[in-house]
Parts: sequence; C-alpha cells; structure tokens
Amino acid sequence: MDSQLERYSRQMLFKPIGPEGQIEIGKKHALIVGVGALGTHTSELLARAGVRKLTLIDRDYVDRSNLQRQHLFTERDAAEQWPKAEAAKERLKNINSQVEVEAIVAQADAALLEDIIADVDLLVDGTDNFETRFLMNDLSQKYKIPYVFGSCVGSFGMAFTIIPGVTPCLQCLIKRLPLQGQTCDTVGIIAPAVQMVTAHQGAEALKILSGNMEAVRKTYVSFDLWENEYLSLKADALKESNCLSCGETPEYPFLQSGQEMKVAVLCGRDTVQIRPADNQSFPLEKLVDQWRSAGLAVGGNPFLISVTKDGAKAVFFKDGRALIHGTKDLNEARKIYHSLVG
Repeated sequence: MDSQLERYSRQMLFKPIGPEGQIEIGKKHALIVGVGALGTHTSELLARAGVRKLTLIDRDYVDRSNLQRQHLFTERDAAEQWPKAEAAKERLKNINSQVEVEAIVAQADAALLEDIIADVDLLVDGTDNFETRFLMNDLSQKYKIPYVFGSCVGSFGMAFTIIPGVTPCLQCLIKRLPLQGQTCDTVGIIAPAVQMVTAHQGAEALKILSGNMEAVRKTYVSFDLWENEYLSLKADALKESNCLSCGETPEYPFLQSGQEMKVAVLCGRDTVQIRPADNQSFPLEKLVDQWRSAGLAVGGNPFLISVTKDGAKAVFFKDGRALIHGTKDLNEARKIYHSLVG
C-alpha cells in the first residue's frame, strides 16, 4: 500500500469508499464557511479523511464561551483572542500535514466567495446566520457545487444536502419549514446537538467527495436530542419551479450587488447601523420573549425594541433594521446582531 494512503487504511476497508474512493477524496477541495461549532467538527473530520485542500473562512476570534463545543480551540486561543480560522488551521496541520489548509479571516461576502470558488468541489455550512447561508445557497446553484447545510441550537439540529439541479435549494426548503430565529446566545446549545449535525454533514461530505453520489441522502433531517424526537422528511416536493435561486430562470439574488446586508458606522456616534438584505418584518414579539427568557434587559415602545447584551445596546425596528450602540467595529456589530436574531 502507498505510504501516503496507509493512514487511511481503515477508511478504505469500508467498501463504498475503498482505495478508489480514497484517491478521489485526496483530489478534492472543500470550502467551510464558519469555523465555530459545526465548522471545527467538519473540518477535523475532513482533514482526517484526507481531502486535498480545506479552505476555512471566519470573521471571528476565539472566546471562552466557545470552548464548550468548538473542540479545535484551547484556553490559550481564547486568552489570546486568536482568529478562529487561523487557530483551526494550526491545529489541523498538526492532525494531518498532508492536507493543504487555507485560513481566511474575513466576512464571507459575495465578492470574496466568488473570487475563490474556481476549484472548490464542496461547500460545507459552518455559519451561524441565514444571511450567509442564503449566499452559500446561491453560490452552490450558480456554480453547480454541492452544498451540505446544517444548523443547530439548544438540543435541536437539522441537516440537508443540496445538489444543484436535483434537490430543492435552501430557499425552497425554508419557505416551507420556517425557523424560529433562536440562537445559541438566547436559548443555549449542548455539544451533542453539534455532534449529531456534523455526523450527518460529515457522512454526506464523504459520499460526495468519494464519488458516491447515489448514496446521498434525499431527505431533510431534524432532531431534538432532549425531547427524543427525530424527523426525516422527503424533500423532492418542496422544489419550486419559480425559485429565484434554483428555479427555471434563476437570478441568484443573494449574489447580486446591493442585495447584501448593509452595515455602516453612523457619523459622529459610537453606533453601527445594520440593514438586512430584505426588508421583511421581524417577529419582534417572539424575539422579545426569547431575549427575556435568556435574562437580557429588554425595553422599547410601539415603534422599536431595545435589548442590552454584553454591555452593548441593540435597538431593533419592525423592518429588521438595527442600531448597535457601543461599538464602531463592523464585525463586532454583525456578531451581536446575529447572536440576537440568528
């Protein structure tokens, strides 16, 4: 056996992969957007599996609250506020030096993603917000790259594998299966929920990267580990012919200039304004209940809601626009915004 492949001998003994599948895995490039709970688990799995290249994108740094579930990171990483992508790269290179790991510390916007997409074979969801997920979804559809979606909060998780031209896309799915806007900062999260989602994501990634497309799961999966619930839903009927992302005449709206979330520092104020890409009405009453349940200070009037978190005050309007007071850092403002609304 080739000495380069010997470390994967147990994986190759698994007949659906075998030596041929392992060689295929070793040719592939996976892009993981978000290197938090999901991203650290899937990146380690793929590094140990022997992919040719991993590209990791994350805008954030390691915090002590991450250590409970983001297992590539250490107390030292948190103390030094090391960028998550760089900290993960350092650990992954020690796990498998044969794998090329590229770390990008930046906001994953359309311009950046389209600039690096050329030789990517798989998109893996490790992010914490649907703004970025819808961007990844459009990227998947435009460039015909499989996208492994995953999300978790509390004891609940979900996963779905999107194959352009075959399955419904994320836009189709979410229209029929709306989420509640919960986040880890408002309802918490337990590590087993992360591990369950990444088990689904990792298995799907190995199927795709090894060339076993016929084995890819065709159903949407969700579960609640605390309530002992598990759902597997056939998703074919959810595909919409008029979908702007995957329909008969796609426009890829989240890749279009001007459609991204708008973030700007207000002149003369220690405040960042965030305006979402679509001017949908936010479920403020539901969010208020979640914030209060999490022990956050909430106030407001008929026109707006204010909430204070970690010393920063956020004011939300009915169209989803928000003012994040107490910072001029755009990334920090985004982090606070997404921690509150998902």
